[in-house]
Amino acid sequence: MLVEIENKLISLEVFNEKFICELNSCKGACCVKGDAGAPLLENEIELISNELDEIKPFMRKEIALKTTKNNFFYSIQDEDTMVSLNNGKECIFVNFDSAGNSKCSIETAYREGKVNFLKPLSCHLYPIRIKSFIEFEAINYEKWDICQKACELGMKNNTPVFMFLKEPLIRAYGEKFYMEMEKVYTELKKPH
Repeated sequence: MLVEIENKLISLEVFNEKFICELNSCKGACCVKGDAGAPLLENEIELISNELDEIKPFMRKEIALKTTKNNFFYSIQDEDTMVSLNNGKECIFVNFDSAGNSKCSIETAYREGKVNFLKPLSCHLYPIRIKSFIEFEAINYEKWDICQKACELGMKNNTPVFMFLKEPLIRAYGEKFYMEMEKVYTELKKPH
């Protein structure tokens, strides 16, 4: 079953599954593992390109040196555009703190007041994944074993995926859309 809000089809898992990111356990593995880079929106390519010189000081030096406005992204079959990977592994914008946790260079530059762009929306929304179609968008929860501790913490605190992702969902679709999600959640929790 799916829920529809404003021509968005939302998987019930977004409301029913529990999740709170547990960086101390996973070390930001979602930025390092996988077989593709994070999806980019068309306008995000321009935003990153315009601010790349301000982001580079927060990147690993060896990667910053070889990153240009033409190679920080790649396209798959002229459809999806993704952030480039370093040697087919981690995101090129990943940097690591002293504890070995993945840190986003774009987000670090944003928090330091150097850029106006937080990070790609797909990263901010994770573990939600958005797929755009001609007449609607599909909003799905992507379950991945690297997030097992995040699921456990979410269950412990009874925090559904959509509530954990309130800020990025509002960033993506607005406050009204998020309030509709809360109404749906309330209805789903009523005994039938």
